[in-house]
Amino acid sequence: MPTKAVCVLNGEVVRGTLCFYQEGPKAPVKVTGEVSGLGKGQHGFHVHEFGDNTNGCISAGAHFNPLGKEHGAPNSAVRHVGDLGNVEAGDNGVAKVDLCDNIISLEGENNIIGRTLVVHADPDDLGLGGHELSKTTGNAGARLACGVIGIAQI
Repeated sequence: MPTKAVCVLNGEVVRGTLCFYQEGPKAPVKVTGEVSGLGKGQHGFHVHEFGDNTNGCISAGAHFNPLGKEHGAPNSAVRHVGDLGNVEAGDNGVAKVDLCDNIISLEGENNIIGRTLVVHADPDDLGLGGHELSKTTGNAGARLACGVIGIAQI
């Protein structure tokens, strides 16, 4: 039976709604939706470890990384479970999201339900930037908006 989840992102300026859909426990997760209020260009897009936004996006903790790996690109063999790469906003500040990921899940050990999705100010360098933060955060900068991923109606 398929599983569906939703995340409503809130920040000072940045807002968005993302939907997650998975056909079954071994199927990829499809992520669709849009984020508005962004500056033109790429912005880091990650699932963080906690579904806690009591102190804004900062209380969401680090990237969801149950396997203890270094930060990487979504298609890399070495990556955090929560590493979803970048979303790209156009001139209008809107990023349309339409991706599939084989590592995150809506059930089981890589389950992201109850965790926080964060959109960052800067591009994620995918662990390749050579900056001291490249291997932990992708040097993606400030947290512009976040929201807890929750179970949605099918």
